Amino acid sequence: MSAAKPAPNGWIVLDKPRGLGSTQAVGMVKRVLRQGGHAKPKVGHGGTLDPLAEGVLPIALGEATKLAGRMLDASKIYDFTIQFGEETDTLDTEGEVIQRSDRRPPMAAIAAVLEHFTGEIEQIPPKYSALKIDGKRAYDLARAGEEVDMKTRRVTIHSLTMAGEREDPELKSAFQTSAGRPDPYDVAAPLELADAVTLTAHVSKGTYIRSLARDIARALGTVGHVTYLRRVKAGPFHENQAISLDKLEEIAKGAPLEHLLLPLEAGLDDIPALSLDPDSAQAVRQGRVLSDLPHTDGLYFAKLEDTPVALVELIGGTAKVVRGFNLPDVAE
Repeated sequence: MSAAKPAPNGWIVLDKPRGLGSTQAVGMVKRVLRQGGHAKPKVGHGGTLDPLAEGVLPIALGEATKLAGRMLDASKIYDFTIQFGEETDTLDTEGEVIQRSDRRPPMAAIAAVLEHFTGEIEQIPPKYSALKIDGKRAYDLARAGEEVDMKTRRVTIHSLTMAGEREDPELKSAFQTSAGRPDPYDVAAPLELADAVTLTAHVSKGTYIRSLARDIARALGTVGHVTYLRRVKAGPFHENQAISLDKLEEIAKGAPLEHLLLPLEAGLDDIPALSLDPDSAQAVRQGRVLSDLPHTDGLYFAKLEDTPVALVELIGGTAKVVRGFNLPDVAE
């Protein structure tokens, strides 16, 4: 019997399809690694996606699981479609219709209202959500027919635009507006009423897109619910890095994992690097403090040549370990 391949360390960014839960996705990754002959690694994900949502789901393997918490705190970018005319109890297509309206908003009104939902805003999470109330999940209470009192929370909407007007050039090139649509700010353009609209939102952690859609529809004098939701970016991970389930299954058939695996440091591309010599790397691995560093204060990704060593916090020239990584040197 051949020896197992080494347990991997790094990220698999999955393009999660609609209908698959995040926990199920993690289970699939574990299965294909096992079937591909890899030693069992720790596996976790960097931010839940509802089964009805699709898109970027970063899955951490091995030492990268130490960074999964940072992914939970990272901002996210979503495309989502609001269907006007019906609000459901779940605020998406799974629920029962609880309110109807014949009103359809003009495209110009939609464009104008978006700025009022940008910046710090207050929102009430959906009662069908995983938030805990007195130790129980809100969706369990709602499904049991209990009255669910969701508290208002403050979140940040970094940007909110019509899809196709994305702030990120990489994202914008992947989604173009439909040809021939009138400019909503052109007073000479014919009035265009919308049955639905697709928007792009760059949001802080804790933001509920379903609540955002509900509140936008209400602000437009109608009601609505989400019919499409796709995460196109999670922290540093972008949809053009994501792989399909078919690609994932190739690992089980013996495909080289390194072709699909992103390195641990891919989850740290927003953090400056701090290069260490062998002596200082050894000190950091032992949890010791580094002193008299000329760098500015902040969080750094400390590495020995190409090997991640630790996340360190540098204050006043002194670096303390925030999170160490147990990885062999690349040269070994």
